Amino acid sequence: MNRLIIPAFIATIGIAAISAAQADELWRAPGLEQPESALFDAANNRIIVSNIVGNPGDADGNGYLSVLSMDGKTVTQHWTDGMDAPKGMAISGGKLYVADITKVRVVDLASGRLITSITVPNAVFLNDMTSDHTGKVYVTDMLADTIYRVDGDQPELFVRDPLLASPNGVFADGDRLIVASWGKGIKPDFSTAEPGGLLSVDIASKVVSPLPGAQKFADLDGVVAIGDTIYTTAYMTGTLYRYKAGGAPEAVAHFKPGSADIGTDGKSILYVPLMNEGEVAALKLD
Repeated sequence: MNRLIIPAFIATIGIAAISAAQADELWRAPGLEQPESALFDAANNRIIVSNIVGNPGDADGNGYLSVLSMDGKTVTQHWTDGMDAPKGMAISGGKLYVADITKVRVVDLASGRLITSITVPNAVFLNDMTSDHTGKVYVTDMLADTIYRVDGDQPELFVRDPLLASPNGVFADGDRLIVASWGKGIKPDFSTAEPGGLLSVDIASKVVSPLPGAQKFADLDGVVAIGDTIYTTAYMTGTLYRYKAGGAPEAVAHFKPGSADIGTDGKSILYVPLMNEGEVAALKLD
């Protein structure tokens, strides 16, 4: 999430390791620059990766998007330039939406051409994105306990609630949004006074509900759902968790700190950006 403000000792505590009984690593794509999000583009059979290249909060013009093949090869390193610190992404209506600090960048999905930039009023630190079954797009504002909705090119406040507790990852799952919370009381090193958990936001009523058994367990970053299973990353420890209703979060894989906004093919594969290593890892789930 923020490589530059994590203490150096954090980066030494994790050792990349996969539990063979739960997930197998298929490949790693190297040569990326602070990859924050990896999004599966089903229509074009590829993976789009956002590269921050600098401080995640700086509007420095260094950020860009890359394209990977389904076997982890770099197709285009600089597919879309002209961004600052791009993070989460979502696809809707032939367009790619990208969270970029206080703006949502809109990219033509076919060509990679930057179409426009949508300024989100009062935004502080836009992070992850998702699109629902109607084509509406949602983006979290991690430092404002807020989620915005974008319909076409019009942003609007969707929900602001302290229960969101620094919302980072977001994933549209039917009539709800699943949210991965970083936690409360963020400190200068981005650790928290109270770790985050998993939440559900009803799209119709906008009611925020904690998911039972999945509270206060980690500073969470990315999140996706495959069927009835939710997968989420803990950036500070590099842990990948899975959760099912009625259970508790279970560690599936362990990486070095820096696992960020995961993507999925919706079936059995996860794409995990490893920001501090400049890589994306593909995992095959049991």
